[in-house]
Amino acid sequence: MSNFVSGRHFLQTPGPTNLPERVLRAMNRHAINHRGPEFGALGLEIVRKMRMVFQTSSATIGIFPASGTGAWESALTNTLAPGDRILISRTGQFSHLWEQMATRFGLDVVALETDWRRGADAAAIQLALEQDTEHKIKAVCAVQCETSTACMTDIAAVRDAMNAAKHPALLMVDAISSLGCADYKHDDWGVDVTIAGSQKGLMVPPGLSFTAISDKALAVARAGGGRRSYWDWEPLVASNKTGFFPYTPAMNLLYALNEALDMLAEEGLATTFARHARYAQATRLAVAAWGLELQCQDPNAYAPGVTAIRVPEGHSADKLRAVILEKFNMALGNGLGRMEDKVFRIGHMGDLGVLSFTGTLTGVEMGLRAAGIPHNEGGVQAAMNYLATSNG
Repeated sequence: MSNFVSGRHFLQTPGPTNLPERVLRAMNRHAINHRGPEFGALGLEIVRKMRMVFQTSSATIGIFPASGTGAWESALTNTLAPGDRILISRTGQFSHLWEQMATRFGLDVVALETDWRRGADAAAIQLALEQDTEHKIKAVCAVQCETSTACMTDIAAVRDAMNAAKHPALLMVDAISSLGCADYKHDDWGVDVTIAGSQKGLMVPPGLSFTAISDKALAVARAGGGRRSYWDWEPLVASNKTGFFPYTPAMNLLYALNEALDMLAEEGLATTFARHARYAQATRLAVAAWGLELQCQDPNAYAPGVTAIRVPEGHSADKLRAVILEKFNMALGNGLGRMEDKVFRIGHMGDLGVLSFTGTLTGVEMGLRAAGIPHNEGGVQAAMNYLATSNG
């Protein structure tokens, strides 16, 4: 029996995402001398374009050959030493993993619990900071888009809470699943360290991680922090001026990134954000028509790049995903941590057109039927009705 499957594979996980043809073609070239003038010009161009996406004019931009986990490690090791205290909101599996990393580094973690169905509570953060009269908390860590739950945290509200508490802690934000999908204002929101990765809204294969570092965070790193070598920020200051990196760069991924950043600029960030929001709303309309339940219970926290959907009690989300993969050649995101086998996640981020998107929802609706998941029909139709009459 042949294993051949006709048609393209639908990769609808919330990262890695589908790669634009332009990005694939950009990678298909030989490497150049990473110490030569051509690469220096490329490096400077990428740093300039990354500042546009982070919406910062002054931050130092770090680009590491690593996953987003590496950017987490760079943030913690440069600014914090064992015994230092941080405040983090447990909004989902990725905030949990960030917390685990901090614990391994010997940091004192103060965790604010949630039910994993909403973003971080800015009021709870403010209260915790007000009670920290000795300013022992050195950093507040927040995940803007918690990929595992499809819930957003209002980062501007977190900064306002920190300001209201008159607390000097650094603000560190994981924007791995939101950068390129949702509005992000590193400067205006007073973020000190922003963390991101290449494989989601930036439409590049996995393998690059990014940091946007404020002058305040850089000063803290220069004054102390923990042991680090590869992750040290200081060489990045020179890199931002020369375009060269203190290590052998992931050359072909940088070609891809440069092209993807051009695509974001051509579409315009506001248009890109509106496109993601439109697909997210269409997905939620489909879920409502199916009679299923969203993992995110706060309408103000709905994520634009991913939707997490609960299966009815007694049914398996993993079985549903397996059926959809086998029958319709489409990959969906699985439930993570405490939501394992309870939710499936539809990624609608990055390079996604309206017909590919409606095809995704069609695959889900057929899969619900094939897997015997109780649901109502008409989810795809509800989404199409919205998309046919909304702008975009």
